[in-house]
Amino acid sequence: MFVLVNLKAYPCDPVAVATAAHEVSDATGVRIAIAPQAARLSAVADTGVETWAQHVSPVEHGSHTGSTLAEAAADAGAVGTLLNHSENRLKLADLDASLDAAERADFETIVCANNPDQIAAAAALDPDAVAVEPPELIGTGTPVSKADPDIVRDAVDAAAAVDDSVDVLCGAGISTGEDLASAQDLGADGVLLASGVAKADDPKAALEDLVEPVA
Repeated sequence: MFVLVNLKAYPCDPVAVATAAHEVSDATGVRIAIAPQAARLSAVADTGVETWAQHVSPVEHGSHTGSTLAEAAADAGAVGTLLNHSENRLKLADLDASLDAAERADFETIVCANNPDQIAAAAALDPDAVAVEPPELIGTGTPVSKADPDIVRDAVDAAAAVDDSVDVLCGAGISTGEDLASAQDLGADGVLLASGVAKADDPKAALEDLVEPVA
Protein backbone atom coordinates (compact mmCIF):
# COMPACT_ATOMS: atom_id res chain seq x y z
CA MET A 1 0.00 0.00 0.00
CA PHE A 2 1.24 3.45 -0.96
CA VAL A 3 0.59 6.29 1.51
CA LEU A 4 0.64 9.83 0.11
CA VAL A 5 0.24 12.65 2.62
CA ASN A 6 -0.94 15.92 1.08
CA LEU A 7 0.01 18.81 3.40
CA LYS A 8 -2.18 21.24 1.43
CA ALA A 9 -1.64 24.73 2.91
CA TYR A 10 -2.03 23.60 6.51
CA PRO A 11 0.01 25.44 9.16
CA CYS A 12 2.17 22.42 9.98
CA ASP A 13 5.95 22.07 9.89
CA PRO A 14 6.50 20.23 6.60
CA VAL A 15 10.07 19.27 7.48
CA ALA A 16 8.98 17.75 10.78
CA VAL A 17 6.19 15.79 9.08
CA ALA A 18 8.56 14.68 6.32
CA THR A 19 11.18 13.56 8.83
CA ALA A 20 8.57 11.55 10.70
CA ALA A 21 7.34 9.98 7.44
CA HIS A 22 10.88 9.05 6.42
CA GLU A 23 11.54 7.41 9.79
CA VAL A 24 8.27 5.45 9.74
CA SER A 25 8.81 4.36 6.14
CA ASP A 26 12.33 3.16 6.92
CA ALA A 27 11.19 1.32 10.05
CA THR A 28 8.18 -0.41 8.46
CA GLY A 29 9.04 -0.77 4.79
CA VAL A 30 5.79 0.96 3.84
CA ARG A 31 6.07 3.43 0.98
CA ILE A 32 5.19 6.89 2.31
CA ALA A 33 5.43 10.16 0.38
CA ILE A 34 4.80 13.78 1.33
CA ALA A 35 3.30 16.50 -0.90
CA PRO A 36 4.12 19.94 0.54
CA GLN A 37 3.59 23.43 -0.81
CA ALA A 38 5.79 24.09 -3.86
CA ALA A 39 8.01 26.49 -1.92
CA ARG A 40 8.90 23.70 0.54
CA LEU A 41 9.62 20.91 -1.94
CA SER A 42 13.37 21.20 -1.60
CA ALA A 43 13.33 21.30 2.21
CA VAL A 44 11.08 18.24 2.34
CA ALA A 45 13.14 16.34 -0.23
CA ASP A 46 16.28 17.04 1.82
CA THR A 47 14.85 14.87 4.61
CA GLY A 48 15.12 11.83 2.35
CA VAL A 49 11.40 11.18 2.20
CA GLU A 50 9.75 10.54 -1.17
CA THR A 51 8.51 13.98 -2.22
CA TRP A 52 5.58 14.85 -4.49
CA ALA A 53 4.21 18.10 -5.87
CA GLN A 54 0.60 18.96 -5.08
CA HIS A 55 0.14 20.16 -8.66
CA VAL A 56 2.08 21.04 -11.78
CA SER A 57 0.79 23.57 -14.27
CA PRO A 58 -0.08 22.76 -17.90
CA VAL A 59 2.81 24.86 -19.22
CA GLU A 60 6.32 24.65 -20.62
CA HIS A 61 9.18 27.09 -20.04
CA GLY A 62 8.01 30.58 -20.99
CA SER A 63 5.84 33.49 -19.93
CA HIS A 64 3.71 31.78 -17.27
CA THR A 65 3.83 33.90 -14.12
CA GLY A 66 2.53 32.12 -11.05
CA SER A 67 2.71 28.67 -12.58
CA THR A 68 4.31 25.59 -11.04
CA LEU A 69 6.67 24.33 -13.73
CA ALA A 70 7.11 20.56 -13.63
CA GLU A 71 10.83 20.83 -14.36
CA ALA A 72 11.27 23.27 -11.46
CA ALA A 73 9.46 20.91 -9.11
CA ALA A 74 11.74 18.09 -10.26
CA ASP A 75 14.82 20.23 -9.69
CA ALA A 76 13.56 20.84 -6.15
CA GLY A 77 13.43 17.09 -5.50
CA ALA A 78 9.89 16.03 -6.40
CA VAL A 79 9.43 12.67 -8.08
CA GLY A 80 5.67 12.76 -8.66
CA THR A 81 2.62 14.98 -8.67
CA LEU A 82 -1.02 15.01 -7.78
CA LEU A 83 -3.35 16.44 -10.41
CA ASN A 84 -7.01 17.48 -10.48
CA HIS A 85 -7.55 17.43 -6.72
CA SER A 86 -11.07 18.50 -5.81
CA GLU A 87 -9.59 21.74 -4.43
CA ASN A 88 -7.76 22.42 -7.70
CA ARG A 89 -9.88 21.05 -10.53
CA LEU A 90 -8.59 21.20 -14.10
CA LYS A 91 -10.37 21.38 -17.44
CA LEU A 92 -9.77 18.27 -19.53
CA ALA A 93 -7.37 20.03 -21.91
CA ASP A 94 -5.38 21.44 -19.00
CA LEU A 95 -5.30 18.07 -17.26
CA ASP A 96 -3.94 16.48 -20.42
CA ALA A 97 -1.31 19.22 -20.69
CA SER A 98 -0.34 18.84 -17.02
CA LEU A 99 0.13 15.11 -17.59
CA ASP A 100 2.38 15.96 -20.54
CA ALA A 101 4.32 18.35 -18.31
CA ALA A 102 4.69 15.64 -15.67
CA GLU A 103 5.94 13.21 -18.30
CA ARG A 104 8.61 15.72 -19.37
CA ALA A 105 9.84 15.77 -15.77
CA ASP A 106 9.64 11.96 -15.54
CA PHE A 107 7.09 12.26 -12.72
CA GLU A 108 4.82 9.59 -11.40
CA THR A 109 1.24 10.86 -11.57
CA ILE A 110 -1.98 10.48 -9.60
CA VAL A 111 -5.15 12.00 -11.05
CA CYS A 112 -7.93 12.62 -8.53
CA ALA A 113 -11.62 12.15 -9.31
CA ASN A 114 -14.92 12.26 -7.45
CA ASN A 115 -16.66 9.07 -8.52
CA PRO A 116 -16.22 5.86 -10.57
CA ASP A 117 -17.32 7.44 -13.86
CA GLN A 118 -14.70 10.16 -13.46
CA ILE A 119 -12.16 7.52 -12.41
CA ALA A 120 -12.72 5.73 -15.72
CA ALA A 121 -12.25 8.97 -17.65
CA ALA A 122 -9.10 9.77 -15.67
CA ALA A 123 -7.66 6.28 -16.21
CA ALA A 124 -8.09 6.75 -19.96
CA LEU A 125 -5.58 9.63 -19.81
CA ASP A 126 -2.83 7.15 -18.89
CA PRO A 127 -1.70 8.34 -15.45
CA ASP A 128 0.20 5.99 -13.17
CA ALA A 129 -2.67 6.04 -10.70
CA VAL A 130 -6.05 7.55 -9.94
CA ALA A 131 -7.51 8.49 -6.57
CA VAL A 132 -11.21 8.44 -5.76
CA GLU A 133 -12.15 11.19 -3.30
CA PRO A 134 -15.79 12.18 -2.75
CA PRO A 135 -15.34 15.88 -1.91
CA GLU A 136 -18.07 15.90 0.73
CA LEU A 137 -15.95 13.55 2.89
CA ILE A 138 -12.61 15.37 2.59
CA GLY A 139 -11.39 16.52 5.98
CA THR A 140 -14.35 15.04 7.85
CA GLY A 141 -12.56 12.15 9.51
CA THR A 142 -15.22 9.84 8.08
CA PRO A 143 -13.41 7.57 5.60
CA VAL A 144 -14.96 6.85 2.24
CA SER A 145 -14.15 3.17 2.84
CA LYS A 146 -16.78 3.22 5.60
CA ALA A 147 -19.20 5.91 4.42
CA ASP A 148 -19.54 4.50 0.91
CA PRO A 149 -17.47 1.34 0.33
CA ASP A 150 -19.19 0.66 -2.97
CA ILE A 151 -17.66 3.80 -4.47
CA VAL A 152 -14.19 2.38 -3.79
CA ARG A 153 -15.04 -1.04 -5.22
CA ASP A 154 -16.67 0.55 -8.26
CA ALA A 155 -13.70 2.88 -8.78
CA VAL A 156 -11.31 -0.09 -8.73
CA ASP A 157 -13.48 -1.90 -11.28
CA ALA A 158 -13.86 1.23 -13.44
CA ALA A 159 -10.12 1.80 -13.65
CA ALA A 160 -9.42 -1.86 -14.37
CA ALA A 161 -11.97 -1.87 -17.19
CA VAL A 162 -10.03 0.92 -18.89
CA ASP A 163 -6.44 0.01 -18.01
CA ASP A 164 -5.61 -2.56 -15.37
CA SER A 165 -2.09 -1.16 -15.00
CA VAL A 166 -3.47 2.03 -13.41
CA ASP A 167 -3.38 1.84 -9.63
CA VAL A 168 -6.31 3.11 -7.56
CA LEU A 169 -5.93 5.07 -4.34
CA CYS A 170 -8.66 5.80 -1.85
CA GLY A 171 -8.95 9.26 -0.33
CA ALA A 172 -11.26 11.42 1.80
CA GLY A 173 -11.48 10.98 5.55
CA ILE A 174 -8.59 8.50 5.82
CA SER A 175 -6.77 8.79 9.16
CA THR A 176 -6.31 5.44 10.93
CA GLY A 177 -4.87 2.00 10.35
CA GLU A 178 -8.40 0.62 10.27
CA ASP A 179 -9.17 3.01 7.40
CA LEU A 180 -6.11 1.87 5.46
CA ALA A 181 -6.92 -1.80 6.02
CA SER A 182 -10.50 -1.24 4.85
CA ALA A 183 -9.26 0.51 1.71
CA GLN A 184 -6.94 -2.42 0.98
CA ASP A 185 -9.76 -4.92 1.50
CA LEU A 186 -11.84 -2.99 -1.04
CA GLY A 187 -9.10 -3.34 -3.66
CA ALA A 188 -7.27 -0.02 -3.33
CA ASP A 189 -3.51 0.09 -3.92
CA GLY A 190 -2.93 2.98 -1.54
CA VAL A 191 -4.41 5.92 0.31
CA LEU A 192 -4.33 9.68 -0.08
CA LEU A 193 -4.77 11.67 3.11
CA ALA A 194 -4.09 15.11 4.56
CA SER A 195 -5.50 16.36 7.86
CA GLY A 196 -5.14 12.98 9.60
CA VAL A 197 -1.38 13.55 9.58
CA ALA A 198 -0.90 17.26 8.83
CA LYS A 199 -3.15 18.30 11.73
CA ALA A 200 -2.07 15.57 14.13
CA ASP A 201 -0.47 16.57 17.43
CA ASP A 202 2.10 13.83 16.80
CA PRO A 203 2.47 13.13 13.06
CA LYS A 204 4.88 10.24 13.63
CA ALA A 205 2.44 8.48 15.94
CA ALA A 206 -0.37 9.10 13.45
CA LEU A 207 1.69 7.56 10.65
CA GLU A 208 2.72 4.59 12.78
CA ASP A 209 -0.93 3.89 13.57
CA LEU A 210 -1.90 4.34 9.93
CA VAL A 211 0.57 1.84 8.49
CA GLU A 212 0.48 -0.71 11.35
CA PRO A 213 -1.92 -3.09 9.52
CA VAL A 214 0.40 -3.40 6.51
CA ALA A 215 3.80 -3.01 8.17
